[in-house]
Amino acid sequence: MEQPKYDAMVMISTSEIDSNLYYATRFAAPDPFIFVQAGAEKIVVMSDLELDRARSQARVDTVLSYSAYEDRARQKGADTPSLLDILDLVLRERGARDLLVPGNFGVEYADGLRTRGYTLAVKREPFFEARLVKSEEEIEAIAATQRAIEEAVGAAISAIGSAKVEDNGLLYLDGDQLTAETLKKIIHVTLMEQECVAQHTIVATGLQGVDPHHHGNGPIRANESIVIDVFPRSERSRYFADMSRTVVKGKASLKLRAMYGAVLNAQERGMGLIRDGAEGSVIHTNVNAVLEKDGFYTGLVGGRMQGFFHGTGHGVGLDIHELPRISKTGGILRTGHVVTVEPGLYYLDAGAIRIEDLVVVTAAGYRNLTKFPKGISEFEID
Repeated sequence: MEQPKYDAMVMISTSEIDSNLYYATRFAAPDPFIFVQAGAEKIVVMSDLELDRARSQARVDTVLSYSAYEDRARQKGADTPSLLDILDLVLRERGARDLLVPGNFGVEYADGLRTRGYTLAVKREPFFEARLVKSEEEIEAIAATQRAIEEAVGAAISAIGSAKVEDNGLLYLDGDQLTAETLKKIIHVTLMEQECVAQHTIVATGLQGVDPHHHGNGPIRANESIVIDVFPRSERSRYFADMSRTVVKGKASLKLRAMYGAVLNAQERGMGLIRDGAEGSVIHTNVNAVLEKDGFYTGLVGGRMQGFFHGTGHGVGLDIHELPRISKTGGILRTGHVVTVEPGLYYLDAGAIRIEDLVVVTAAGYRNLTKFPKGISEFEID
């Protein structure tokens, strides 16, 4: 699709939650502010509260005072200047009339700008194509978050390994019942010590894991699969990472062991196809083919999807889910993309298996950012 012509790019948002705005400015703020890029000039308009911090931290060319522009707007007749009054002044100074805005641009702002005579073109994601290709600095930031995940998951698995199985089949650690909540607390505290924050962490045991996004709750049982999926953001760099492992305390069933082997084979096949120019949908099709060859099919059973019914992977960066996709919809992989490879199998008569690594696409293949070991038997006891 041809890029629309525009005089200026405009965003009005909160950079702590809007990754495009943070990417453009490298400035994290809890309140909305104006960003304009006119030609090569990057401009932010900041409140007095954030003005000095923005001048010292934001990676932009010009930091303007919101209150100073309020005074100018009053001089031009605005009794109570609005954000659009301020933006209008900034754009008029630069002769900008045709604007490019992201898909999440507020309707109120869009309507107000059009009323003032501006033309708006909306650009779908990726708003910044450059965001998809990570620099070495970005890759190092993602890898640092990945190391924090591995330490946290290692602490949780160590707790599982140290737990005792009582006659009721439940796990106890230091005399207390071991639960999904306990393991998530261990994970979250360990991450906090590494200046990382996680939400929606998954510790799903048994049939809970058959729903891939079930967060998990309640007691941990022996001889059942435990899917652990952790995807925090670093407070220092603001970059995410992502990893899943599946463990069993006790004896895995024959089917669960076979599922683990099939998922591992499928992941290895998928990773073997990753390289610059690879098509994500083709990789996903090959991953499915490996699972089916190993005897595991996907479809409705008793009105519920079972087998492998999610994508093989997704991009990771300032958001936990970014383009490109390794899935039915696909997308071309390019050198510098950071993507997950996370096939899984989910059956009500056995439990769940998911294995997830995080890799960087290279010209000839990939570089695995994940160092944590794989192998269901490593964490079993007889």
